[in-house]
Amino acid sequence: MAVSTTIHPLSDRGCPQPRSMKGRQPVSELDYDKLNDVQRYTQWAVFRAIPGSLDDDRTAVIEQAREFFTNLVNEGRVVIRGIYNATGLRAEADYMIWWHAEEFDELQKAFADFRRTTILGQVSEVFWIGNGIHRPSEFNKQHLPAFIMGEEPRKWMTVYPFVRSYDWYILEPAKRGRILAEHGQAAVDFADVRANTVSAFSLGDYEWMLAFEADEMHRIVDLMHKMRYTEARMHVREELPFVSGYRVEDIAELIEVLP
Repeated sequence: MAVSTTIHPLSDRGCPQPRSMKGRQPVSELDYDKLNDVQRYTQWAVFRAIPGSLDDDRTAVIEQAREFFTNLVNEGRVVIRGIYNATGLRAEADYMIWWHAEEFDELQKAFADFRRTTILGQVSEVFWIGNGIHRPSEFNKQHLPAFIMGEEPRKWMTVYPFVRSYDWYILEPAKRGRILAEHGQAAVDFADVRANTVSAFSLGDYEWMLAFEADEMHRIVDLMHKMRYTEARMHVREELPFVSGYRVEDIAELIEVLP
């Protein structure tokens, strides 16, 4: 699958990292037809570390986690978009993993192996899981997830699910298109905040998953506030939970601060 989100270990010390894309690709260089044909399942898995389960010396836990994620990357089936420190942002969450693959069973295996074979996974409880799959946008075929377009991950990320109102899907297409265009226009001053919207029907209790990425968390905060002033807000039934965190460069950064 020719999507430029291939990842590889940058060093034998850190977590596997995305290959640098030198920023966003120019729009003129993107093949939107090809990208819209890409099938990628994606998952945000959010965990709470059980307090007191880890000793003060966490060297072995760190080395084992590094080995697990490096081996996962080298197998070439699962792409790790990032591992995020969510400490202090929710009482129920300490960290989350964002990864994606061509087939969902590949994510299932990675998720199960992480929980079963690593100390970190064994001392963590699952708080929440969000699943999705890339599908072309109904009205704007150039509106693609940042991870599908091969963009670099940003430092901060917020993910949340949402469910549309009961009448949304039976509105006149022209009205839906107008509402979504207004919604998109509200974000015109936030080009630095990258969106990842994926379909979630039957992959859980939600219809859509949305993850925003930015170099600064306050940009996501301000965007989320701005988007409240649009008609699209009248067509949302559910959009919880919100989970945010910053992307760690080395899994040790995360493990060393867990309770």
